[in-house]
Amino acid sequence: MASDTTKSLSQYYAASEARVDEWRVLSRLAKSLDGRGPDAGALSEIQHRMRLLQPIEDLHAYPGAALLEQVVDRLKRGEWAAFHRMVTRISSALLTNAYREDLAAWALDDETETVVGDVLPPAQSHAQTRRPYFEVLVVSPMAPKQWSSLREMFRRLRRTEDEFIYEVVVVGSFEDAVLAANFNYNLQAVLISEGFTFDSEHDIPVLREMLAPFLPGDARDGDLGTSLAGVLNDLRPELDVYLTTDRDPATVAGSDAVARVRRVFYGPEEPTEMHLSIQGGIKDRYRTPYFDNLKKYAARPIGTFHALPVARGKSIFKSNWIRDMGEFYGTNLFLAESSATTGGLDSLLDPTGNIKEAQDMAARALGSDRAFFVTNGTSTSNKIVHQAILTPGDIVLIDRDCHKSHHYGAVMCGAQPLYIDAFPLKQYSMYGSLGIRPIKEALLTLKAEGRLDKAKMLVLTNCTFDGHVANVQRTMLEVLAIKPDMVFLWDEAWFGFARFSPYLRRRTAMGAVAALRKLLPSAAYKEQYAKFKAEVGEIDPGNKALLDTRLWPDPEAVSLRVYETDSVHKSMSALRQGSIVLVSDQKWRQVEGPFKEAFYAHTSTSPNLQIIASLDLARRQVELEGFELVGKATQLSIEIRSQVNNHPLISKYFRCATPAEMIPAQYRASGLADFNAPDQTAIDIARALNDDEFFLDPSRITLLCGNAGYDGTQFKALLASEHDIQINKTSRNSVLVQININNTRSDMAHLIKALADISRDIDHRLAEGGESARKTFDARVRDLVEDVPDLPNFSSFHDAFRDDPASKSCEGHMRDAYYMAFDEDNCEYLPLNDKRVDERLANGPALVSAKFVIPYPPGFPIMVPGQVISEEIITFMRKLDVKEIHGFNAARGLQLLRADILEKKRPA
Repeated sequence: MASDTTKSLSQYYAASEARVDEWRVLSRLAKSLDGRGPDAGALSEIQHRMRLLQPIEDLHAYPGAALLEQVVDRLKRGEWAAFHRMVTRISSALLTNAYREDLAAWALDDETETVVGDVLPPAQSHAQTRRPYFEVLVVSPMAPKQWSSLREMFRRLRRTEDEFIYEVVVVGSFEDAVLAANFNYNLQAVLISEGFTFDSEHDIPVLREMLAPFLPGDARDGDLGTSLAGVLNDLRPELDVYLTTDRDPATVAGSDAVARVRRVFYGPEEPTEMHLSIQGGIKDRYRTPYFDNLKKYAARPIGTFHALPVARGKSIFKSNWIRDMGEFYGTNLFLAESSATTGGLDSLLDPTGNIKEAQDMAARALGSDRAFFVTNGTSTSNKIVHQAILTPGDIVLIDRDCHKSHHYGAVMCGAQPLYIDAFPLKQYSMYGSLGIRPIKEALLTLKAEGRLDKAKMLVLTNCTFDGHVANVQRTMLEVLAIKPDMVFLWDEAWFGFARFSPYLRRRTAMGAVAALRKLLPSAAYKEQYAKFKAEVGEIDPGNKALLDTRLWPDPEAVSLRVYETDSVHKSMSALRQGSIVLVSDQKWRQVEGPFKEAFYAHTSTSPNLQIIASLDLARRQVELEGFELVGKATQLSIEIRSQVNNHPLISKYFRCATPAEMIPAQYRASGLADFNAPDQTAIDIARALNDDEFFLDPSRITLLCGNAGYDGTQFKALLASEHDIQINKTSRNSVLVQININNTRSDMAHLIKALADISRDIDHRLAEGGESARKTFDARVRDLVEDVPDLPNFSSFHDAFRDDPASKSCEGHMRDAYYMAFDEDNCEYLPLNDKRVDERLANGPALVSAKFVIPYPPGFPIMVPGQVISEEIITFMRKLDVKEIHGFNAARGLQLLRADILEKKRPA
């Protein structure tokens, strides 16, 4: 990646971070002038950056025109010290967002806190109760010289009883409005006045590059006001959009074109109503029905006569022995506890009040038709969906290296898993993700055998633990072309944040649903399908060319049935185990009953109230600042990758795996190889997201440690014990560094410092140990990086657990095998290295697993109940050097189902 002083704005993934970095660089350059007078090179660079920043600052309320004029004036006058102070103050305020609350940040005089002119800051002082700050974008046809009076009009509308404070940003063109929405994360509302132009007055190539990914080709067509509303809704769906028109307001308001507009006004006749509407729109998102009520409940003098001694905290605060519990957690936690569902607390099992309202608001924020809170993790969310959709004997197509909850879900509902292998990443001892081609192959095989009707659901992980993001829209289209009523369960446990990234949203389940709901009924798609039908005809399972042909479903036959499960606690600010099920199912009325039964079966009658409240609050946060926080986290992950891979010392031993190293070339049609490739821009990223079968989530960094002589488990322990850094997932030669909205640049510095210290230590040990130490080190690196075992594919279920052993499809009744193993008389044990294992592999009878066997790493089941154990599986297990293998007792050996009993169960 280019240095801070040379990196182009269009190379940033978060435009807001590009702006902040520009000010940071400007501050450093200004410091070089302060005290030593003008330097021709630095002065020229400063002038260039000021010219570039001017149109960007027009898209923000802070620092504002008057303060910027002061900065430019100091520069022109050669007042270097004053220029440096003002630039540094603005840079610091932008970096910390201090201008939202600190009056001094808005001061025109660089040595005082005097605030004058028309740049009134947020109308609050340090003595007032805090009122959240935001900005409103007004898209106006008025001449720029009139914009200051427009801003002043809205300032005069402020009231002391307003819950929020806002400043107004005015632009005069379609392009500038889209740029503002991309750059300015403070924007929460947009007021569109008809009559503005399309083209920006700023003809700056780098800004057009940043604009390109978000402007559809037909943006100029038709009415610009409603077109802009649509583009802004696609870019940032959380924004409240208002429209003022001088046409017949009733006609405009009743048209489909303004369906996503919050309110239509007739010209500028009701500025007070505009102000109140803007405040009301923010209040609607800020409101947290369950949390708000829980606070009120905690403040009431409640007498508790139910089974929860910790409620109100008296058993703790009056205790002689556990009073420190209350001192640590505080009073409110216990005041807000109850096992009752009355008094306005509502019931999670059958919500009709504020939980129901909070769930509806979460559905709105996350783009689904319905949302259901789950307080015991996405493991439970997944099982709920399995049990709601699947019945005994149904076939569920499933990614073999998915989370264990899906395997157990199949056991519980009695469905037959049809395991499909993801592409392997042997060099890291991990799997990637499940390609479209093998899914189509499995479906076409079922169709050829007349059993496609039994395939009820496809389960896919998106993104995977290691960051592989599917092309969700294309996957669903091609599957629906073969089975138009397929139910999709997208396990997005790690990916809930992506809804609030304008880049990644299209790759989420609900983002794809929104796109398909627009695409499938369109005339353009119907024409596309007619062309496809004429060329391909009916879907013939015997036509192998279909595996490599882009398939398109019949729009009249398709039923969109999509479920998404999110671990809210993994990527948003919710307490641990806070999860959510999102539903956009065209046939919901058919499944509503079974879904509720499954929800009852898996939901505690004593859910944690604080987890429910945190889900409510997490929704509020992402709906109001998700765009900001996700953008910052994404940009931070890109910077970490660059810092590690370009550091002269660290890169000798450590490396952040690139998209090219994590995704085979056949899945990257765009050719995207490295997030930090020179001259790569946002246009390239958008192209990859649109075209590639898989994309790598930048925030999931596979940090390769094999070249440092550490396996993943060792390195994880070293980081924790010596450097106070916590890591979750490991592989044979890597650890996973996860970046989320909680991480900061200080965290980045902490990690880089640790890696540098470890690298220096390795250098020192090798230099001190001489040739012997080097040979030992090189051998260890070879073992970790080169001598890696092949990853075993799923073999098959034993014939005893298959309806038709002659079938080319490989599904099986795993539930029967699972419960068969509960009876020890049905089982036998063989030590892993026993020669009888090899004899039976060669001559039979087959070795059949009695249970799930899951080594960590890699963390997926290499055996499931009823599976025939292959030679590849045994070889892999014998080469494993990990300590944690769930389902395997090294002292007893492999737990197998007895061959003689299986033979009796084999179908005739």
